Amino acid sequence: MIRKLVEYLWDARGRQRMCIALSKGGTMMLARNLNLTQPATWEFSGFSQNGEDGILDVLRRQLLSSNRYFIEIGAANGIENNTAWLIVAEKYNGLMIEGNPLLMERARRMLVRYSIGAECRNMFVTQENVSNLKSIAFHHDPDVFSLDIDGNDYYIAKAILDGGFRPKIFAVEYNSVFGPERSMTIEYQDNFSFKKAHPTQLYYGVSISGWRNFFERYGYRFVTVDRNGVNGFFVDPAAFNATFLDEIQGLKFAENRYQYTKFRGPNEEQFALIADQKFIGI
Repeated sequence: MIRKLVEYLWDARGRQRMCIALSKGGTMMLARNLNLTQPATWEFSGFSQNGEDGILDVLRRQLLSSNRYFIEIGAANGIENNTAWLIVAEKYNGLMIEGNPLLMERARRMLVRYSIGAECRNMFVTQENVSNLKSIAFHHDPDVFSLDIDGNDYYIAKAILDGGFRPKIFAVEYNSVFGPERSMTIEYQDNFSFKKAHPTQLYYGVSISGWRNFFERYGYRFVTVDRNGVNGFFVDPAAFNATFLDEIQGLKFAENRYQYTKFRGPNEEQFALIADQKFIGI
């Protein structure tokens, strides 16, 4: 009885949050003064935590062809992520994956009503089980692939691309603690949890320079990071007009605003707190 009451209250709150997200996102989208060469003007946030909804909106509209499909690993509760806008506002089909079963069930209850082709799967993704995605996903070249798991992101991204996926747009979280120049990531652990890895919770993920080196090896082009310093965006150049990509003047690096505020200092001061940890060069 108590569990059902909690679920009812969460669903009611979730529906309210979705209405707010749609209203906020729609207002911000219309208020933009778009300049296709300046990704900072693309940003808006409906369901995304930063300006990712807006960046993905502009990039999707520049695709030469579209299958209106997405994949997101690290979908959380389905309301605060990079692809809920695609389901609810754009009627995309796709696949949301989340390792926390409670969050995934909440996502499923909130989002499947908006798209008969949207799936929510509970799965803690590792290097070894990434191959299972190929049998689940309807498209191996989705318009959008979003990866945000606060940990083994580099190793999962490598397994995804090595496994035959070729997303048109790839959004990945980066960790600004590494600064703009260091090209590195953390040591791989199957059961990695950034909350347990280090008391500061700063030991996780990939540097933006590391992501740029990684994606360049796979033939992708860097577009920008969002202004809050959380996500980097990369695209398959074959999916876009070359002139559009050539003229983009993206933001190369931004401090994570949350981390900067929490630790009251820039990335160099933050990195000093985890400098004794093991890092892998990229």
